[in-house]
Amino acid sequence: MSPSTSPRFFTKREVTRHHTKDSCWVLLGSRVYDVTAFLRMHPGGEALILGRSGKDVSREMEGPPHRHSENARRWMEQYYIGELVPESDTENDTLELQNLRERRNTSEQTKEKTENGVATEKFDHQKAPYNLCSSVDLENDLVDWRKPLAWQVGHLGEKYDAWVHQPVDKPIRLFGNPLLEAGTKTSWYWVPVVWLPLVFYFSWSCYSTLARGTTRIAITSDFSFMLHKYSFPLFFMMGWFLWSFIEYCIHRFVFHMKPPAHNYYLITLHFLLHGQHHKSPFDGSRLVFPPGLASFVVGTFYAILNSLLPEMVSMSMFVGGLCGYVVYDMIHYYLHYGAPKKGSYMYSLKAYHVKHHFEHQRAGFGISTAFWDHPFNTVIPDEKFES
Repeated sequence: MSPSTSPRFFTKREVTRHHTKDSCWVLLGSRVYDVTAFLRMHPGGEALILGRSGKDVSREMEGPPHRHSENARRWMEQYYIGELVPESDTENDTLELQNLRERRNTSEQTKEKTENGVATEKFDHQKAPYNLCSSVDLENDLVDWRKPLAWQVGHLGEKYDAWVHQPVDKPIRLFGNPLLEAGTKTSWYWVPVVWLPLVFYFSWSCYSTLARGTTRIAITSDFSFMLHKYSFPLFFMMGWFLWSFIEYCIHRFVFHMKPPAHNYYLITLHFLLHGQHHKSPFDGSRLVFPPGLASFVVGTFYAILNSLLPEMVSMSMFVGGLCGYVVYDMIHYYLHYGAPKKGSYMYSLKAYHVKHHFEHQRAGFGISTAFWDHPFNTVIPDEKFES
């Protein structure tokens, strides 16, 4: 709800009626929030919110066990829909509530025309499946959301780092050109469609070649040994493990570089690579790598392995690393949009990754695993979500 829109008014009885996955409302004091769209995004799971639907969640926001960050509180304001009024059976209070709503409706009617006089469609709260409030204050934000953002963010300078780490629930348009913009978006299923056939083919090729019993690795001019076909799973898993380290390094040192405030081009590059994901973490069209961009990383990975290791060893490790990349991208998508079972490995990963987005942007760089955060001392402090 934009600041210029008059608040709606609801009774406690109206709020408590919204307690399902299709319509879930909560209270913060006297403020009413429609959090239906946030249910599956919540790192603690849907059940935690549904169990408190229609109730005041102020204590849960403050903790313990988990005190929500300022970003989490700012994010929640996107779902604000109105104010709670005391419910009473007296005629005077009923008339007061009706008057409040009538004044609000009158106020909205005066704003139904845009600046150029063209009538706009009035929002029907009762028919809407969930809250459709504006995600940002279009008048006061540091950028103009009505225009492509790619060429604006570089001008933010020293304000960029704080701005980009204040997430919003709003799709981002990077470029004005439709073809260029479309090239930055990728549906999740294209990752397995493009890369898994290569994983299967090269896995079969490596195993078949090793099964012939003709592949030898020369240690010196006088000594060599045979590579058995059962060595393929070992090299495959070594490649996967190597990818997990590369995943960590790229996320920490490339995606989370802090561009100099005076460098327009590095700020723009950072935003295109990863900043836009932190600004709009639930933009489903930009949660996985476009295959074209990923091919440069994949090609570099193969070239380095091939230059350092014997052919069959490098190819076996490469296909393991490629499989690890596919799993990483699928896990990343699932952490944003999945609803893992409480107590599962994916549940803990989702909570870990969401805390990285909302509170600990300089830690928690592991995505498919938090393993590498431990030796590099970037582990997010453990907090238990209330059951």
